[in-house]
Amino acid sequence: MAVTDQAIDKLRGMIASGELQPGQRLPREADLAADLGLSRSSLREAVRALSLLRILDVRQGDGTYVSSLSSESLVDTLSFIADFHQDSSVLDLLEVRRILEPAASARAARRAGPDDVERLRAILAGADADSPVEELVAVDVEFHRAVAELAGNPVLASLVESVSSRTHRARTWRGITEEGALARTLAEHAAILGAIAVGDADLARAWAEVHVGGVEAWLRQSL
Repeated sequence: MAVTDQAIDKLRGMIASGELQPGQRLPREADLAADLGLSRSSLREAVRALSLLRILDVRQGDGTYVSSLSSESLVDTLSFIADFHQDSSVLDLLEVRRILEPAASARAARRAGPDDVERLRAILAGADADSPVEELVAVDVEFHRAVAELAGNPVLASLVESVSSRTHRARTWRGITEEGALARTLAEHAAILGAIAVGDADLARAWAEVHVGGVEAWLRQSL
């Protein structure tokens, strides 16, 4: 487990045990890092991730507080992190995505017309670098669904949808914890769309493999 994830797991334990209560302010960063046996940078990354999950509330000039949600809700939300790291089956799903989605992207490049390209462009316009992680992942899911539909094979589209929907948690967690992941996702989406727009099937295939392979590589390192 990555150091940031260890920090998150330790904070989860403090909330589960009642040592940190909803609405309570966290101890000073230096003191908390020492108590948890972590570096301040690792603790800072954990706080950033948990603030994106709305578990922690960072108030400029005031400190960091535990969300006012109930303890049960906080623990339930944090539990998905632990469950995620224990479920290596998502690697199998991402490997299948890496096989299917480049093929779907190549077929879409051969078949897409101007209206199809505009539809894909409109989907990608739904999120940018400043969007919350959840919104960007939702756009990611919709973009890949639309590309698979453009491939013109309903069985392939159904398989892509089935596999993709089961990797939603991994994609969200990557966006929260990996620096630069959101910017790379946006750039890779644009590259796939660009290849489809000019009808370059080989380029669309290559960019789709890079895109899905990046998530898979991150997950292998994370697990």
